[in-house]
Amino acid sequence: MDRASANKQSLANHLALVACRCGHGNGHLINELMRAVYLGWFLQRAGYGAIPVEQFRITEYAVEATLADAHECGEWRLPEEAIADFEVLLALYDAQLASAPLHEVLAAEQKLGAFLAGTSRSPIPADA
Repeated sequence: MDRASANKQSLANHLALVACRCGHGNGHLINELMRAVYLGWFLQRAGYGAIPVEQFRITEYAVEATLADAHECGEWRLPEEAIADFEVLLALYDAQLASAPLHEVLAAEQKLGAFLAGTSRSPIPADA
């Protein structure tokens, strides 16, 4: 991935996190954050990163809580206690985009597409 594209993606992810942290998020921004988390997961499984699985799960749970709150009261705010986990995973994804070859990033995107087309609740195994 060229540097300009990686920088653009990184900026978009970090701005989405800021918006969702302050209660100014929306469904699109939450989806973009989870896209980055899941792509980071797939790239880590390909050998690019070593973040504990639990951090990935925490972000999933935080998104579920945010979606429930948004449905109930209309506020798109990530739980404060999960922000640090999102920051760690976005930093991982930034590093992955800077170091992983393009074919690995594309393979991760294909895995994300397959997950989204399927019926699994999460690409992160419960027993990993």
